[in-house]
Amino acid sequence: MATLAAQPGAQGLLDALFMPGMLESIGLFATRTGALLLLTPLIGSGASFQGYKIALVVSVSAAMFLAQGLPPVVVSSPVELALHVGREMAVGFALAFVLHLVLTAMRVGSELIGNEMAFTMANSVDPSTGESMPVLSRMNESLFFLALLSVDGHHWVIRALAESFERAPVGALAVGADLPHMIATFFSEMFSAGIAFAAPILALLMMVSLTIGLIARAVPQVNVLEMGFSLRVGGGLAAIGLLSPTLAPAMHSLLEHFMAGLEAGLDAIEV
Repeated sequence: MATLAAQPGAQGLLDALFMPGMLESIGLFATRTGALLLLTPLIGSGASFQGYKIALVVSVSAAMFLAQGLPPVVVSSPVELALHVGREMAVGFALAFVLHLVLTAMRVGSELIGNEMAFTMANSVDPSTGESMPVLSRMNESLFFLALLSVDGHHWVIRALAESFERAPVGALAVGADLPHMIATFFSEMFSAGIAFAAPILALLMMVSLTIGLIARAVPQVNVLEMGFSLRVGGGLAAIGLLSPTLAPAMHSLLEHFMAGLEAGLDAIEV
């Protein structure tokens, strides 16, 4: 019986696979894809070593490699290969960092609200990641992920990855010079967005704090600590309930920042 390698089609496939630079090219595609997918929240979250992540990275890398049709990357030395790997990891990390910054904006606002509501000790631990996070941050993050999935935001990540191979092809050692400036600018914008996200509720909680101060001044016999804790929690929950209709526009704004950040990241890595 003839073996698989002896068949002409299989032999041609093996020859193409082991031609100079082919394995290096496949590895570099997998490096950028893995850096993006494994560092992206919701897609690559989880502390345990799970096989679906390997399958996801391999399948997406194969699809990107077959779709690009670029010539193989011929590497002359291990040092050059290490530089290529570092460059691909930097590109993947930069794109994944955009979503992390958007989540940071939401977490900053949620933690400001939780601090005003005296929820700083009410943290929940994600069993999949081991990460401790305030209850409000966990709730708003879950809502943001649901909003992201409802508009096919995970497809945006895959499209950004595909476009990154067109703007910054595998095989070049250069990275866009505007990348550090883009990250710094986007970080400041996300911090401002996080404060704006929490501003309406913080304004109401400030009125609650002012009321507590006036009561403590007018009636010194009142236990301010006990009464203040109850009023802060009750006032915060009431503010969240009253301003819940504004949550959808806020999430929509964060999604728009995410799309704009991906586009800015692609512009910054273009060579």
